[in-house]
Amino acid sequence: MRPYHPGGVTVDVEPFGPGSMHWETAGEYRNLLVAGSALVLQTMHPAVGAAVAQHSTYKDDPWGRLNRTLASVQKWVYGGEGGLAEGRRLRELHRSISGVDEHGRAYHALNGEAWAWVHLSLFERFVTLNRYFGTPYTEEQQRRMYAESRRLGAILHVPEREMPADLEAFWRYFDMMIAERLEPHPTALEVLAVMRGTPAPPGLPRPLRRLWTPVGLGSGEFNHFVTVGTLPPAARRKLGLRWTARDERRLRHLGHAVAMLTARLPERLRYMPVAYHARRAARGLERPARSLRSA
Repeated sequence: MRPYHPGGVTVDVEPFGPGSMHWETAGEYRNLLVAGSALVLQTMHPAVGAAVAQHSTYKDDPWGRLNRTLASVQKWVYGGEGGLAEGRRLRELHRSISGVDEHGRAYHALNGEAWAWVHLSLFERFVTLNRYFGTPYTEEQQRRMYAESRRLGAILHVPEREMPADLEAFWRYFDMMIAERLEPHPTALEVLAVMRGTPAPPGLPRPLRRLWTPVGLGSGEFNHFVTVGTLPPAARRKLGLRWTARDERRLRHLGHAVAMLTARLPERLRYMPVAYHARRAARGLERPARSLRSA
C-alpha cells in the first residue's frame, strides 16, 4: 500500500508487526502511566493547546477521550493495513480544526510543527515509560525505537522535514522545543487540574488497579503525582510545578513495583484488548508457517 505523504511525495510504509519494538510496547497497560504527561507536553505547544481547549472533550470525559486515543494508537501498530487507513482518517479528522487562540494567534491542527510534536513527543514518552516503569532502553534500543517512530510518522502523514533524521538530532530537537516553543499554556495547566479529580481508568486490570491507589493517595492525586513526576524537569519548571527529591524517590519505588508486577502478568492482563488479540492472531499465523518450513 502506498499512502500519501504531505509535500506531494508518495512513500511506501510497511504496517507494524511482530518483532517491532512498538508491537511489544504500544499496547501495554503501563502506557496509562505516561498518558497524562504526554497530553500535558502536547498541549504546552500553543497550537495544540488552543485546538484541544476549543475542540476536545477532555474536561467532560477524560477517560473517554483517552480510550479513543488509545484505540487509535493501537490501530496504528496492531491494525495491519487498517493502521494505514487510521493514519489517513486522523489527518482528515483534523483538517477542519482551526481557529484563533486567546492571544489572537491563528492555529491549525495540521500545522506541520504542531502535528509533528504530537507524534514525536510519544517517542520520548516511551523512553520515559521504560526508564521509570520497566527496563531502561539501551542506546541501541533507543535508535531502533526512534527509527520505528519515523516510520510511524509516515503512517500518520507527518511531514518528513519535521522529523529529525536520527536519535542525536531528535534529542536536540526535543530540548529546543521545550526551551523555545513550549509554554505554560492554560490548557496544559487545566489538564493537570482535571487529573486531580479523575478516578482510576475503567477497565484497568485488578493487579494494576491496586497499584493505582497507593497508601495516602487517592486515584486522582496518584494520577497527578505520576504525571508531574514523569514530565521532563525543564517542562516542570516551565509550568511552575514543584517536585522534590522525596517525590522522586517515591516515584522510583513505585516504578520498580510496576516493573516487577508487569513482568509477572499474563499477556491478557498486560496488554489492552486490541493488542492482546492482534498478538494472539499473529502467533496463530506463525505456527502454520513454521510447520510448512519444517515439513
